[in-house]
Amino acid sequence: MTDPSSEVFQSVENSETIIELIGVHKWFGEFHVLKDISLSVHRGERIVICGPSGSGKSTMIRCINRLEEHQRGQIIVDRIELTSDIKKIETIRAEVGMVFQHFNLFPHLTVMENLTLGPVWVRKIPRREAEETALYFLEKVHIAEQARKYPGQLSGGQQQRVAIARSLCMKPKVMLFDEPTSALDPEMVKEVLDAMIELAQEGMTMLVVSHEMGFARSVAHRVLFMDHGQILEENTPDEFFSNPRHERTQLFLSQILH
Repeated sequence: MTDPSSEVFQSVENSETIIELIGVHKWFGEFHVLKDISLSVHRGERIVICGPSGSGKSTMIRCINRLEEHQRGQIIVDRIELTSDIKKIETIRAEVGMVFQHFNLFPHLTVMENLTLGPVWVRKIPRREAEETALYFLEKVHIAEQARKYPGQLSGGQQQRVAIARSLCMKPKVMLFDEPTSALDPEMVKEVLDAMIELAQEGMTMLVVSHEMGFARSVAHRVLFMDHGQILEENTPDEFFSNPRHERTQLFLSQILH
């Protein structure tokens, strides 16, 4: 009998490549943080990236929308290569949403104002339409009733769901998540992961840096393990957790899985 999850993965694997990293290197001064990274991400694919602190996970995804600049290799997003060309960077950033560890909401703006700022000023969408879109995505993350509040009036989990909705308002083709639950109290983690799971079920292309292994098991098509600036292992969740091949992956999983 065929595993239905493998069929889903095959269909994603056969879809168009939306992100490609080819021989990417990145240094911070003398520190070689990314070493010859190559990765293809297919449209609709969900990848969870794990590994110890300092392994290059966050730097890698921050390079995808040029929050960090790579020094060697190629990064191509939706057929556009990331260079120092400002217009190309702006085009890619408009198509790639990002949710950070810390919510980065504007504290002096209401939730609604936080969500409509980008669409109105960057995409030039009329304010009424932007507000309708904002309300739609606030409902998606189950927080529409907070639209007129300020971020400081919300819990951490609520603020992170607002941050997810804010990214979705730009209608991106790809969502990047940089440890989106690591700054949250444990009881708030589930509400954020639930919002991400719903997003995944709708077919969003997602790269998620996270140690939430339950999320990786249930949502990812692939799990990557990074250490010392390299991708040491990548596999389907079933294989990654049940049969890790690299010694370093085995050690990492033994430390975080209880």
